[in-house]
Amino acid sequence: MWIYTTPIVTERVFHARNATSSAFNEGANWVGVLFAVYSGVATLWAFALPPLARAIGRRNTHVLGLVCGAAGFASLLVIRDAWWLMGSMVLVGIAWASILTMPYAILSAALPAEKLGIYMGLFNIFIVLPQLIVSSVMGAVVSHFFPQDVVWTMAIAAGVMGLAALAMLRVAKDA
Repeated sequence: MWIYTTPIVTERVFHARNATSSAFNEGANWVGVLFAVYSGVATLWAFALPPLARAIGRRNTHVLGLVCGAAGFASLLVIRDAWWLMGSMVLVGIAWASILTMPYAILSAALPAEKLGIYMGLFNIFIVLPQLIVSSVMGAVVSHFFPQDVVWTMAIAAGVMGLAALAMLRVAKDA
């Protein structure tokens, strides 16, 4: 998201590919606004997570967050209006808040307290490892499969987030 949102927004919404054009700069500035929206929503949504988790369970709360993220990323494929992109970032912000908190809340409830630090450290490896893999491989994937339309990176993100939501359904319901 952080790498490809600027070229996606500048090209698809502001119709600019030339990084020295004023339209490109306007689009890049708008991406800053969009990122502020998703960050602000993530901050605010984090306060909604505990009561939501008490109402529908931690697992279902996280599934909801992941589905919102998948919808937010997928919407970047079709939205061509700058203001409507804020809705995409609201959904991504909801997902971001959930991603940063709910897996830890789910895991900490299932672990013995005396081993919590060890297991959380190991769990963190499985968060960082996919990030390292994607950052190492995605550039080659983009240049090989869709060098002229990087918006498909968002389709991949939406698909992976949707798969994560489906995988979460395997977690015990009371988690």
